Amino acid sequence: MTEDVYARALENAERLLGQPLTLPLGPGEPPVGADFRRLATEHTFGDVWPREGLDLRSRCLVSVAIAAALGTHEPLRGQLRIALHSGVSREEIVELFIHLAAYAGAARAFDSYQIAVAVFGEAR
Repeated sequence: MTEDVYARALENAERLLGQPLTLPLGPGEPPVGADFRRLATEHTFGDVWPREGLDLRSRCLVSVAIAAALGTHEPLRGQLRIALHSGVSREEIVELFIHLAAYAGAARAFDSYQIAVAVFGEAR
């Protein structure tokens, strides 16, 4: 049962990202780290993303805004990739950062924008 839930979550993550999900956890990870990765993946991509309460575009923009406001660089990269793969334009993402500057601060918005520019470069 758990393997099916995890497999479906990984399939959903790959559909959203346009590539297989990889979680960059480093050497020295304890064995329980595999449980953490599995549970986080099942919850995020198995429970949360498939919900019907928001359309995909809204969910993408909200997720980029949250990751940017929190200053979480790796999650922001992933959310940007999902947004771009789901049809959100680069211009819409930049507008999001302009709006973010008013509420989360210019420094956080600019830092996030720099990450976005790097991800934009990947998508060529």
